[in-house]
Amino acid sequence: MSPLTAARGAAGLAAVDDIEYGARFLGTLSLHEGRDPALLRHWAAVAAEFGAALAGDARAAHAGAANAGADSVQGDPVRGDSVRVVESTGGLERGLLARYTSRPPTIELYTDSVDAAERLVRAHGWREWFPAGSVRAAALAHEAVHERLHHGSERAVLKQALGHTALRLGRLRVLAHVAGAEELAAHAYAQSVCGLGRSPLLLSAALAASAAPAREK
Repeated sequence: MSPLTAARGAAGLAAVDDIEYGARFLGTLSLHEGRDPALLRHWAAVAAEFGAALAGDARAAHAGAANAGADSVQGDPVRGDSVRVVESTGGLERGLLARYTSRPPTIELYTDSVDAAERLVRAHGWREWFPAGSVRAAALAHEAVHERLHHGSERAVLKQALGHTALRLGRLRVLAHVAGAEELAAHAYAQSVCGLGRSPLLLSAALAASAAPAREK
């Protein structure tokens, strides 16, 4: 790929806003096939706002505990609490930077994907958005909030915010889960808590674009 082609590719990727990337992600899920794109954008925006708010709460709680002089400050906004981190490879084949498993609470960080994302940041001139080391930090933060959503009450709060109705019986309204919303909230959480200029969704799109030519060979 020539430098000019690479520059055009980077500009094209960056021209898509983060909410649109979120809506496109939702649109790839079979449960959302045929849904109104405007609804998908709405859900993507709500999930992003929710994730950013979670990050603000986490930072405030962490700072408050530190300022109070607590012997053990809990609630690390990036890694979370009681989560083991292991490093491995194979993320590029899976299309993942990291993944969270609940038994035991573990974040598996794929160093090949992290390294590839860092190379793309340099090649595309996105360092202002993604400072050195932030890809790893964002991957950890992303999975840490999945841990919170898995064990905490935030999942129900997100469902309420999305307001997707599954059933109405008179005044009774049963809310449905929106597939993919937790993933988008986790991306927004990572962006906010790590101080990134763009959502990690942009990196996901760049990684997918860079992998496409290799798959076609």
